[in-house]
Amino acid sequence: MFARLALSFCFALGLFGSVSAASPAEKQNAIELGRTLAKTHCAACHAIGTRGVSPNPQAPRFRNIGERYPIDNLAEAFSEGILVGHGPMPEFQFEPDQIDGLIAYLKSVQSPAKKGKKRAPK
Repeated sequence: MFARLALSFCFALGLFGSVSAASPAEKQNAIELGRTLAKTHCAACHAIGTRGVSPNPQAPRFRNIGERYPIDNLAEAFSEGILVGHGPMPEFQFEPDQIDGLIAYLKSVQSPAKKGKKRAPK
């Protein structure tokens, strides 16, 4: 009985492990899909790369979105239809693979976290 339980556990671990662990090529494909979606749907208003300003001053730069929101938490908004308060943004709903791509792309362009100023010792 213990052997059967251990075998079931190993099977489940292998199944879930393979889903969450994408190869470098799969990660790069997801980033490229996200970049394509961002160029198509977002670049008219947002700065989608690692540099530049947003064409719409109210639209946040993609590289700084992680300072406002946890990137992984945006998946639900992308699946349900993202609505925001900056100007005339259309409502978007994306498929699961598109969401994975957008999340991967957003993560890939994030600016390094700004470090707070260190206080001089007293």
